[in-house]
Amino acid sequence: MWDWGSAAFNAVIVTFVFSVYLTDSVGADLSEPFSAATWLSIAIALAGLVIALTAPIMGQRADRGGRRRRSLAIWTYLTIALTALMFLVDADAPNPWFWVGLVLLAVGSITFEFAEVSYFAMLRQVSTPATVGRVSGFGWAMGYFGGIFLLLAAFLGFISGDGDERGLLGITVDGGLNVRMVCLVAAVWFAVFALPVLLKVPENRPRGEEDDDNAGAGILESYRVLWSDLKALWQRDPRTVKFFIASAIFRDGLAGVFTFGAILAVTVYDLAAGDVLIFGVAANIVAALGAVAAGYLDDKLGPKTVIIGSLVSMLMTMTVLLFVDGTTMFWVFGLLMCLFVGPAQSASRSFLARLVPPASDGQMFGLYATTGRAVSFLAPSLFAVFTAVFAADRAGIAGIALVLLVGLLLLLPVRTPTTSETTEHWAADPSTPTA
Repeated sequence: MWDWGSAAFNAVIVTFVFSVYLTDSVGADLSEPFSAATWLSIAIALAGLVIALTAPIMGQRADRGGRRRRSLAIWTYLTIALTALMFLVDADAPNPWFWVGLVLLAVGSITFEFAEVSYFAMLRQVSTPATVGRVSGFGWAMGYFGGIFLLLAAFLGFISGDGDERGLLGITVDGGLNVRMVCLVAAVWFAVFALPVLLKVPENRPRGEEDDDNAGAGILESYRVLWSDLKALWQRDPRTVKFFIASAIFRDGLAGVFTFGAILAVTVYDLAAGDVLIFGVAANIVAALGAVAAGYLDDKLGPKTVIIGSLVSMLMTMTVLLFVDGTTMFWVFGLLMCLFVGPAQSASRSFLARLVPPASDGQMFGLYATTGRAVSFLAPSLFAVFTAVFAADRAGIAGIALVLLVGLLLLLPVRTPTTSETTEHWAADPSTPTA
């Protein structure tokens, strides 16, 4: 349910609705030197820097002090409050509301990522060594389905149509009220569906008196503990560090598929602009179904097998897309490629849950977020390089494929956690419920 609800921020606010409203309407007449889109990219980049520097210690402190659920509640409802405040961003009064909207979106990105760190760290609390793959896959699929449902509801209820009143509810477009109402709906949606995990999943237990003391230590002390833990982790099991590197790279390639897919659909395969949303809905449905199915394969064959199979299949499909034309080919092979995006993302999460040392889930998933942010420039950069060198948008597919290939090659030597190792981690983790 948290995955389902969090789509309100991911899909509605960041990807399709509020960010577009902020740049195309509120900031449309922004004076030089930078456009609204440029300012947005700067704000999101700065937010990413904050996340990269602080996510691991936020997870670490929640782990040590037995405050994982409380941390999830705080960061989730801060994100919800920021989402609700976006209702104030009036398109008819762009100054200062553009800057307010920019700050709300950037800070919301930070609080949402912190919430995800605590949420991901709960995976071991709601699964067993035999079910972690399907639990992760089902959760990831619910995120896709929640995004689809809420986007369609927002489009039909508030945005569709022409004229001064939009959607089935007939909300006026004056001051962007119809879009601002979507922000309120998104906030309520997230607030309601975030409740079950907070009411049903017990708080993790502190890691002992010494660690509990560290939980109350200052920020600098937390970084010292983090560095000490990383050195111990490398000495004990360097494959975790290697997995961080490999997964960061292939996850950036997966993000690039969705980031540039719509652009390529229109510019290369002649998909009508109005059909992009329809393809996006279909792509999310396919990715969700793939995540659910792969969850069962994850538990039977292991997460590494699922990730490798997904990445290889995507590379083969992208190779075909490099040489075909037309909307039909894009629909067939584009959806086929999306079928493997969800499984790779879900299995990556379950791989880490099986791998991390006992009672360090929050800190490790914080590092998971940090490493992902650290290389988030790869797919956009290689897409730009390939399109520039070959003077064709189609060539950008090769750039994204190269990122996936590098991540795949780095993952190959990383040994999969054995069943006995995973079982030992579950048994030794004080955050795992006793009943």
